[in-house]
Amino acid sequence: MIEEVRIRYDFKEASFKGSKVRRKETKLAQLKGIFIDDDAFDALDADTIIYEVEWHDNGLKEGTIGGLFLGVSHVHAGKIGNEFYMTRGHLHLKEDTGEYYWGLKGYGLLVMSGPNGESIIQKIEPQSLHYIPGNYAHRLVNTGAETLSVGACWQTESGHNYQASQNRFKKRIFSISDEVKVVDVSK
Repeated sequence: MIEEVRIRYDFKEASFKGSKVRRKETKLAQLKGIFIDDDAFDALDADTIIYEVEWHDNGLKEGTIGGLFLGVSHVHAGKIGNEFYMTRGHLHLKEDTGEYYWGLKGYGLLVMSGPNGESIIQKIEPQSLHYIPGNYAHRLVNTGAETLSVGACWQTESGHNYQASQNRFKKRIFSISDEVKVVDVSK
């Protein structure tokens, strides 16, 4: 028997379509303590959607050995004070597992922070490809005027550790005099 197509990828929208798609929104209220400017954070509507993630529900559970997950993150355009919208960022529970990202729509940065305090910051744009090594915390930052959409593929055994990664991010991305600037906040 030949199965019918249950999921498709819409290149124009940079989005999955079909019955095997899961989606999650992350609102401003869920990101308390992530952005530098607490006053600007508190002045905004807590229900503002900062980013959304969608993924193919292939029936595998996080922690399963030998499988892959495929997803797309959509980081909306905006700023908290002068700091660009970004994802919370994470390490993997199985820290030595890597991940691939690729730019689909929009412009931004991939910020990676290594186990010894080193930072790697790469431009993301349509058709760019990025390998994230194991043991690196990583997050997306939208520096553009439209939604940044980035594809991702990671091992099912990788898992996500959001708490452990937060102290790793020593480089932050701000708009200063209408320019994108990397600021060291470790000092």
